[in-house]
Amino acid sequence: MAAAAGGPKGLALIPLDRWLFGSWLRDAPRRRELFGASIGAWRMAAGAQTDPVAALDRLEHAYLEHQRYPERPTAALVSKVCREIARELIGGDAAGFTRTLEPSWALQVVTARQRSPSARARLRFALAAAANAIGRDQLAAHLQRVVFSVHAAGPSPAIPPDRFATRHVALDASNLEDALLASGSIPLLAEPVRSIAGAPPGDYWDGGLIDYHLYWNYAALDGIVVYPHFVPQVTAGWLDKFLPWRRHGVGAQGRRWLDNVLMIVPSPGLLARLPNGKLPDRNDFYRYGTDHDRRLRDWRRAIAECARMADEFAAFVEHPQRIPIDAL
Repeated sequence: MAAAAGGPKGLALIPLDRWLFGSWLRDAPRRRELFGASIGAWRMAAGAQTDPVAALDRLEHAYLEHQRYPERPTAALVSKVCREIARELIGGDAAGFTRTLEPSWALQVVTARQRSPSARARLRFALAAAANAIGRDQLAAHLQRVVFSVHAAGPSPAIPPDRFATRHVALDASNLEDALLASGSIPLLAEPVRSIAGAPPGDYWDGGLIDYHLYWNYAALDGIVVYPHFVPQVTAGWLDKFLPWRRHGVGAQGRRWLDNVLMIVPSPGLLARLPNGKLPDRNDFYRYGTDHDRRLRDWRRAIAECARMADEFAAFVEHPQRIPIDAL
C-alpha cells in the first residue's frame, strides 16, 4: 500500500484506512509493504499497528485538535505542534508502538535529507526549486532519499533507480518519533529534524519533497499495490506539482510502473458535496485564519462525507457485480 504526502487531504482517507486496515487486510493476512511520506507516513504507521483503528483514531484527533495556530505561527511552533501530533499517534510510547507493529508488514517512512550544510532556509529552498526546474535529477544534488523501515530487509525494489542515492535506516524506538516528524516537516513552515538516531547526520525534511505521490516502480513488486489517493494522477516530487509538464510523472521511464496499482480516489460528485467543493488542504489555514472552530467543523464534514467513499468501496469489494465501478 502506498500513501502520498498531502497535508490535511490525508484526513479524507482515514475512514477508508479504517476499513482497509481494520477489516479487509486483516482478514487476508500475508506479508505486505507499506510506503508513506508526510501524512501518508503517519497514516501507514497507524495502519501498521496490531490495533490500527485505535491508532488512526488517535491520528485524526491529534491532527484536528492540536493545529490551532495564531495568525503568523513561527517555524518553531509548527514543529512543536507536529511533534505533539506524532507523539499522540504513537501513544507517547515509542517502544510500545514499535512492539505492537504488525510483524508481517514492512512499514517504510520516507524522508528527504538535505545534502548541503545548513544555510538560510529560503535561499536553500530556492536553489533546490531552481535545480528541480532544470531537471528532477538535479534536485538530487540538494536532497537524498532516506527511508526508515521496520520489518524490511532493505530498501524496497519499488524505489526507483534514480540519483537520490536512497539510504535505508532501521526504524526503532530510538528514532520513530523523529522519523515521523521529519517526514512531515515542510521547509519554510517548520524546522528541520536534526541528528536522527541511526541515520546519516544532517537536516531532515518532508519526504514529499522527493516523493510527493511516491511515483515508484510498483511493477517490481508481486501482487497488487492498493493506493488510496487524493487525485487520479501521480506526481513525482512536491516541486513538480508547479510544473504542468511534470504533474503526471516524469518522462517515459515510469510508463509501466503503475500497471499493478489499484488507485482509489474521490469522485467529482463526492468532491462537489464537500465544503468549498474540495478536500481539506493546507490553504485552509489561510482561508479560515484563526476561525479554528469553523475550519474544524468543515474538515469534520469532509471526513464524514468521505466515509461514504469507504462504505461504497467496501460494498464494491463485497459485491462487485452490483455497483458500476465508475459510480464509486
